[in-house]
Amino acid sequence: MKTKKTRNFFDEYYRLEKLSQKQDPLERLNNYIDWKIFSPLLTESLEKESNGKGGRPPYDYILMFKIMILQRYYNISDEQAEYQILDRLSFMRFLGLTLSDNVPDHNTIWLFREKLVEKDLVEKLFELFTQQLSGIGLIAHQGSIVDASFVEVPRQRNSREENKTIKENKTPERFNENPNVKRHKDLDARWTQKDGNNYYGYKDHIKVCKGSKLIETYMVTDASVHDSQALEGLIDESNSHHELYGDSAYNGKSAKEFLDSKSVNHLFNEKGARYIKLTTDQFESNRKKSKVRARVEHVFGFIEKNMNGSYIYTIGIKRAKAVIGLINLTYNFYRYIQLVRI
Repeated sequence: MKTKKTRNFFDEYYRLEKLSQKQDPLERLNNYIDWKIFSPLLTESLEKESNGKGGRPPYDYILMFKIMILQRYYNISDEQAEYQILDRLSFMRFLGLTLSDNVPDHNTIWLFREKLVEKDLVEKLFELFTQQLSGIGLIAHQGSIVDASFVEVPRQRNSREENKTIKENKTPERFNENPNVKRHKDLDARWTQKDGNNYYGYKDHIKVCKGSKLIETYMVTDASVHDSQALEGLIDESNSHHELYGDSAYNGKSAKEFLDSKSVNHLFNEKGARYIKLTTDQFESNRKKSKVRARVEHVFGFIEKNMNGSYIYTIGIKRAKAVIGLINLTYNFYRYIQLVRI
């Protein structure tokens, strides 16, 4: 008969040591990311005067922000985040919690993210870290790459007439008549098609540093917006007189005229037409450009493979912008770690 093993005071310590030996990715985040730099922005933006005594004090803002990053790295829901924090030692260690500490429930997690959305804080948090990356020379502003990726959301079950009304930027009558229905309807997401596949949701347009593969800036649109239409939201004075790479989707007349006006040296791949084939020189030029342009695919590859994809469950473009911004920030955290460890 097996005797029950008594619990040792050091059991938790030994288990965490084994997780460290297995290169726990969350431990690397804590070792390399200075979370304190985000504290002043979060505190200034979220703190409010107390309305009197009583009630549980709010959870630490950095703790809640780190839960947002946890969710994006593992692509888990609020309910799963609460459960996994309770269940996994690696999550607790990352958050600085012990078995005796209270864990934020899924409603608290949702509410914190809603505050980030309401105050447009994710973009500011992203810019704050980007400034740090620029300050230490990891974003050198000596050449960039642009690209976009679909970020899908749950597909809506609407009638053709309702979809037509939504495309006209109007709200279908049925939605207005039933607030419960309207609450679950995304009026901002759009359908589009690429390479014979249908997509529904949004697009994450990014500009990546050519040298470091860090995301310099990003822009979120609905999925139907053409890649080239986001250029004005991605290009700034740092691109002046520098190289900008991209695939043939950016190789349109209006895009080139805009970049010329900003003195940007655009090096986009050229695309042949049905009756106009690319010349040998154009093929060779595309090959050379693609060697650089392909670096942006590593960004989306990391998000898809290491971060369990970019499928999200939000409603509306404002929430989508916040969650996609957190996806991009989480990628930059891990890319930063890769760079400083080399």
